[in-house]
Amino acid sequence: MKKFSLFFGSLIAGLSVAIGAFGAHAWKDYLREINRLETFETAARYQMYGGITLLILGVWQMNFSNKHLKTAAYFHFAGCIIFPGSLYLICLTNLGIFGAVAPIGGLCFLMGYGLMMWSIFKK
Repeated sequence: MKKFSLFFGSLIAGLSVAIGAFGAHAWKDYLREINRLETFETAARYQMYGGITLLILGVWQMNFSNKHLKTAAYFHFAGCIIFPGSLYLICLTNLGIFGAVAPIGGLCFLMGYGLMMWSIFKK
């Protein structure tokens, strides 16, 4: 599981940099035109937060592992896909309906952090 967290944390964080740069340069005018630049930046930022959290979970699991940390990694992975993914879809399509999916990703992040906290007490 630590390899899962480290691999996908690295991948997601790296993609955040690449997608963020693409949005800041290639799509900046388009995103401003549809008034979605802030949405795009939020997506890239939370994608990075999720990637870094997965990296932290991977390192944490090298020293101490339990089922709560493993489940937390899955929740963070899901959050990294669902939350920024829904925001990217809003930017690509200019359809706000995808905003209804974002809270599911946010809930995944919260569940992951909650499980991280719970694992501290369940040694």
